[in-house]
Amino acid sequence: MTLALKSSHTAQRLETRQSAPPVNGLPLSLSNVEKRFGALSVLEKFSLDVPAGRFLAVVGRSGGGKSTLMRLIAGLDKPTSGTVAIGGETVEGLNPDVRLLFQEARLVPWQRVGENVGIARGPDWQETARATLRDVGLEGRENDWPSVLSGGQKQRVALARALVSQPRILLLDEPFGALDALTRIEMHRLLETLWTARGFTTVLITHDVAEAVALADRVVVLREGAVALDIDIDLDRPRRELADPRAVDLQRRILEAV
Repeated sequence: MTLALKSSHTAQRLETRQSAPPVNGLPLSLSNVEKRFGALSVLEKFSLDVPAGRFLAVVGRSGGGKSTLMRLIAGLDKPTSGTVAIGGETVEGLNPDVRLLFQEARLVPWQRVGENVGIARGPDWQETARATLRDVGLEGRENDWPSVLSGGQKQRVALARALVSQPRILLLDEPFGALDALTRIEMHRLLETLWTARGFTTVLITHDVAEAVALADRVVVLREGAVALDIDIDLDRPRRELADPRAVDLQRRILEAV
């Protein structure tokens, strides 16, 4: 069975559970956040509220503060001033309810696919890893080595690893930037389906305006450490036709603000 066909079957299976979309995410709040590195100010009085279960995309040019923002939310760094809160509690470090997906899959080469997904080795980790691989379209691949996987398949394994612990917030830092156009579209559709089915809060960092409009229900443009645009993406799901005039207009407005 081809990967594209597996992806279609995965989407169909998960979409059957979308009649009453769950909201399992946690709310996220940043209040008057500043981040400085010496004399360099990266974020300035940055405030943002993301309700539970929403899909937010943060768009901006390189050096505009996107990755710094992600590190603050993840608890990998601390703000110079202001507060970052998840579920009403101030972020003081890594949170087990938060998982990250990076541009590089970062798989452990000496462990098989299932072992990479179940790397935390929790209870029944093998069964849970297999089930999560099935949800990302890689059923039966748990015994493969990472070296035999394509770039898109590796990123699916990384996504499964992020989702296996049922996170309530998923942070995505340019996760599809290294993929070819067709694989990127497949990953967009897979992520949209999983997000709709599972209801986790999602924050996507991207420089790709079309990607932001294809996935998010809200886009924030970050420019020189401040919000230049905050816009809702009120398009029907599942999103398949970005030639829709409404999508084109939204992309234009976002590009003008970047």
